[in-house]
Amino acid sequence: MNSPTPRVDAKTLKTYLHDGGEIALLDAREEVPFDRRHILMASCVPLGRLETIVDALIPRRAARVVWCDDGEGLAEKAAARMTALGYTNVAVLDGGIAAWEKAGYRIYSGVHVPSKAFAEVVEHEAGTPHITAQELKALIDSKADIALFDSRSYEEYHVNSIPSAINVPGAELVYRFTDLVPSPDTTVVVNCGGRTRSIIGAQSLINARFPNKIVSLKNGTQDWHLAGFEVIKGATRTPPPVSGKGLKEAQAAAARVAKLCGVTVIDRKVLGAWHAEASKHALYVLDVRTPEEYEAGHLPGVKNAPGGQLIQETDRHLGIWGARVVLVDDNGVRATMTASWLKQMGWNASVITVDEAGGATEKGSYKPNALGLDGKAVSFIAPGDLDRKLKDGAAAVIDLDWSRKYYDGHIPGAWFMIRARLAEDLKKLPKADATDTIVLTSPDGILAQLAADDVKALTPASVMVLAGGTQAWKAAGLPLEKGATHMASAAEDLRLRAREMNRNVEEAMRAYLAWEIDLVNQMAADDDQRFQIVKG
Repeated sequence: MNSPTPRVDAKTLKTYLHDGGEIALLDAREEVPFDRRHILMASCVPLGRLETIVDALIPRRAARVVWCDDGEGLAEKAAARMTALGYTNVAVLDGGIAAWEKAGYRIYSGVHVPSKAFAEVVEHEAGTPHITAQELKALIDSKADIALFDSRSYEEYHVNSIPSAINVPGAELVYRFTDLVPSPDTTVVVNCGGRTRSIIGAQSLINARFPNKIVSLKNGTQDWHLAGFEVIKGATRTPPPVSGKGLKEAQAAAARVAKLCGVTVIDRKVLGAWHAEASKHALYVLDVRTPEEYEAGHLPGVKNAPGGQLIQETDRHLGIWGARVVLVDDNGVRATMTASWLKQMGWNASVITVDEAGGATEKGSYKPNALGLDGKAVSFIAPGDLDRKLKDGAAAVIDLDWSRKYYDGHIPGAWFMIRARLAEDLKKLPKADATDTIVLTSPDGILAQLAADDVKALTPASVMVLAGGTQAWKAAGLPLEKGATHMASAAEDLRLRAREMNRNVEEAMRAYLAWEIDLVNQMAADDDQRFQIVKG
């Protein structure tokens, strides 16, 4: 008989956050309800995706973990599942976030709040200069000597950007600066979609003590859009390879930042010792280079988290507060710049190069380690066989992908469902589908395999998993359907960005920017955040 999951009250959790020990606070809800209200230091780990997330997010099995929700009963299920996967120090917040709020502690809205709030505090404390969209437009129109850098990921930049902007993701700015800005007289403007990466990007260059005038674009492309200026789609401007001179200057700049922020460089011996101690002191090792560089060669088992994105959404990659963090790149520049910000956020971050750590011996993209697959008895069906079953009307498909990817292309007739909602949403299948063969799919089939037992317990139908998932269906050249065509579950897995709204886009942008700006005031009254801003 399983022992009941330990429970902690809000006051005890508050103590955990301040006692200097390792602590992971996890919220078991989907992103949309999490976005509405949650505790500042929590990471969103939806119950239905738990097995695909926790190994990387919570690498130490004995780490102190507290689960929470808002009364939905998901936290208890998540804690039990995590314990069954081998975690040994798991508890639930008694009364959920409502109890936290009742105790007089703060509740926040939004996603990646620690990162976004951090940038607002940086701007306030460091005095990061900015210009408005109107001022930038005047500079562009007058053909002034400026360089405009979009510090988001390439995918975001490609979707919507400002004319003349070059895509230089956050951690790349110092690394590529000299080659892109040969004159000290050039004014440098850093933008993102809103505020966070604009501020962090501009302040990175300022902290590196480049001689140029450097500013962030106030409120980013959203303010540019609100001002009525042209936003382009499909931009492709990226930097050239870094030159020898550029690398030398970048390393000198990174050294200045390392001294300013107290960033330490470790060697192979230290990293080995930390790995040996990882069962007692949690350790994250992250490669902060571009996805392309990572795929060309990286350390075995190390996760790719490009530096700019890591600072933008730290809670997605680092779940255990108090853990050691080691950042890896090829020459120290991008790792140092990223570590400088993590240290100011309250993380114990150090730097090592790929070669010093043992060399790049693996290739390809990062594949998370999914727990809980061992011993599962799963019946698979090949894409071609599923296609024939669908044509005969002999199967129903349940797609467990992210809603955004489901919209982009799914198996014709497939029903979108969130795994944690299967008990309610399986009932929405047409009666004929509910009693025949149900085939589960997900991008690579892993989440579908994990969900197979859940579905078997809820239906008398034959349950199968699409071998290789939807990726295999696509690789076989089989047809896809687009749009929100069969939504058995509400799309609560991903919060829509303002620009993705079907209506009231400008209103949503204004509300988002107001929310972001106000975070600095909330941080001034919050004793859980661990920010210590360095002033150059």
